Order: sequence, then structure tokens, then C-alpha cells
Amino acid sequence: MAIVGAGVSGALVAARLADDGHDVVMIDRRPLLTGSTRASTAMIQFELDTPLTKLSDQIGAKAAARAYLRSYRAVQSLKQVIKRHGISCGWRDRHALYLAGNEMGWRGLEGEARQRAKLGLPSEFLAQGPLRDRFGIDRTGATWSEGAAELNPVQLAAGCLRAARRLGARIYAPHEIKKVDATGRGVDLTTSEGAVVSARRAIFATGYEVVDPIPKGAFEITSSWAIATKPLDPTALWPSRCLIWEAADPYLYIRTTPDNRIVAGGEDSGLTDPDRRDSATTNKAMQILAKVERLLPGRKLELDYAWAGAFAESSTGLAHIAPIDGWPACLAVLACGGNGITFSQIAAELASRWVRGREDPDADLFR
Repeated sequence: MAIVGAGVSGALVAARLADDGHDVVMIDRRPLLTGSTRASTAMIQFELDTPLTKLSDQIGAKAAARAYLRSYRAVQSLKQVIKRHGISCGWRDRHALYLAGNEMGWRGLEGEARQRAKLGLPSEFLAQGPLRDRFGIDRTGATWSEGAAELNPVQLAAGCLRAARRLGARIYAPHEIKKVDATGRGVDLTTSEGAVVSARRAIFATGYEVVDPIPKGAFEITSSWAIATKPLDPTALWPSRCLIWEAADPYLYIRTTPDNRIVAGGEDSGLTDPDRRDSATTNKAMQILAKVERLLPGRKLELDYAWAGAFAESSTGLAHIAPIDGWPACLAVLACGGNGITFSQIAAELASRWVRGREDPDADLFR
């Protein structure tokens, strides 16, 4: 089995396939752990960018329910993968607080929590008073959910690559694939140096640098920015250190780190040029910091790091994990949206079945 791309998606797929007993070869055009995985803020959630109630309107109630339940199970499965391989990546179980904003007010969030509860998902609605009393946050309401986590994405990817290598996987980087010859019998991948990797099947986990046959109309590439503050006294952080995000455009999300920093991000833009994206980082960072200070007043926050990265959005908030049209024996993995690492775990599960010629019962959700 060949995997193109050694970011967190490719790493999780490699660890799973190697654990299944497959002969795995991985190729990446960059040195390991230098792609977009480094830009991830690693909010590990089952909650999708598109609320359950809105996703039901888009793809139907039954399909939306399957998507949310699969995402919830994926977070639990990811935790078990980390435990199974002994990966040290700063995993911390967290709750998630989804705040009312200009995209969905308290009535919408109350209905959202009710629909989730009907599926057995651990969510409840917090009205304005309890929200202010518990967290000191002045919004009209929020959903409060169990089953989230935070982690270090680079450590997760590195741990999965080490696990795959221990199980026999061979990893080559930096080597760029310049040519793909795919037939019903297999795939030949030719590098820029002229070396050829022949495989029965190939999985393209290339992040936002997608290969040509993937339907680009299924998603939109944008830019996103993030910051990390200097460490705070633990008493300055909010109760339970839950993940916080909001139903707003532009949105804000925040979480903590083991060394008591606040990581925050958002302010997405349609910028696609890397130089223009980088030049906007200082201004975007100050906007994000100001929003955090307004949301959590009374805290003295100092900016320590700021960065930018590419970000893919789909109309439903779901990932694209599907065979590639015109390239038999090839699977595409594009973990769109704010649930990238959760979708990467789902991709590993779908790939495990796909390489054995079996259809995952939820595969239709990600096409």
C-alpha cells in the first residue's frame, strides 16, 4: 500500500494499515512534519462546523445523524489509537462550549442541543444566566458537550509515523511524486528522481495540495490565523479549561495548552497567496487577541506566537474521503474544516476497509 503525504492524515492512515498487517510505503514531498499539520490548533471535537440541525436540512436527518455519531465515535477511537501505540502528544479530555453568535442565536442552540440529545450525544443547553455564572461569559446561550479533547498535532503525527515504522512501514521524505499511472491492477508512482513505487492501492493524503483528479469544486481553500499567548497563572484560565468556539462569522475559538497558554484562532479570509497570507498575520493576530480579551475580560494576555495556514471548507462541513474518479485503486483524503484530525481518524477507518475491498457503512457521507 502506498500513501502520498505524511501529515497527520497520512500518519494515522499509515499506522492503521501497518497495524492491519499491510506492507506500507509512504512518500512526502517535504521533510517530515513540516507541512500544514504544524499549523493545526488541534481542537478535537465531534461537533462539526455545520450544526446538526442545519446539516439535517442539507443532507437529510438520517445522514446528518450518522455523520455526528460517526464523528463522536472517531474521537473515542483516536484516544484508543494514541493509547495503543503509546503516543505522547498531550491528550487532555475536555468539554466543549459552543457560544451563540451572529450565525445561530440561543433559540437555535437550544434546538441543536435537543436534537443531539435525541441521538444520545452528550450535549445540553446553557441559558444566559448559568453561562455567565459558570464561565463569566456574557452570551445569550451555549451548548455544553462532553467528548472533546486537545493535543499537540505534531507529536500525534510523529507518534503515528514511529508506530507505522515499528510495524514495518517504509517512509521516504523529501521525495516528490511527479507521475501517477493508475490502472485496475494497481498504481505506479514515479518520483522526481525517476524512482518508481508500484503498489496495489494508493492513498493520497496530500492536504490542501490536492492531486488533479480530485473534484476541486467540492471545497474552497481559504486562509486562517492563530495565536498562542504567553503562559498564564492557572487561576487565570476559565473553569474546566473547556474548548470554546462560537456560532459566528467571523468566528473565534480558544483552548488551553499543558503549559497554561491560550491558543486562539479564526478570522478566516479568502486569501490564497501565501505571501499575502503571511503579511496579514500581525494584523490578524491582534484582532484575535482583542476578541479573546473581550470574551474573557479581566485577564492580562500577552501575545507570544502567531501563525497562518491554509484551510479547506466544504459546503456541508464534511470531509472528502473517496475513491478518485478515473484513477482506479486510488483513494483521496481531504479532511476539510475545523474537524481535520477527527476526519483523519475516520479516513484511517475508511481506508482500512477500502484496501480490503469492503465498503464502510458511512462511506457515502464523505463523497
